[in-house]
Amino acid sequence: MTIQDMVDLLRAKVLCGEDKLETPVFSAFCSDLMSDVLAFVSDRTVLITGLVNPHVIRTADMLDLKCIVFCRGKVPTAAILEDAKDLGMTVISTRETAFTTCGRLYETGLKGVSITWPQEDKQT
Repeated sequence: MTIQDMVDLLRAKVLCGEDKLETPVFSAFCSDLMSDVLAFVSDRTVLITGLVNPHVIRTADMLDLKCIVFCRGKVPTAAILEDAKDLGMTVISTRETAFTTCGRLYETGLKGVSITWPQEDKQT
């Protein structure tokens, strides 16, 4: 799947990074908690969030993420978009909820991030 495929599927608006729409993506992660993003996400993952603040861009940059999807019609400020553009990110916005966004992407083949949990204590 490419970013352009996601734009079409989600009827999304491209806010920056129009020149990178043919970039392939391999997995997605949805969260408004940037600490969870840092804990579980790796590169080539699309971040889906409704959180609109500079921390989202900083977190995505730390993980070398190339695409952020803002759901629920959220649009970041011009300053946040400028930071994303300077870092080479594509930012899109969809009016869909996070749940619907994830569902549509999943049903078309985009996988979620695999999370490995530590062994549970097997005491009885």
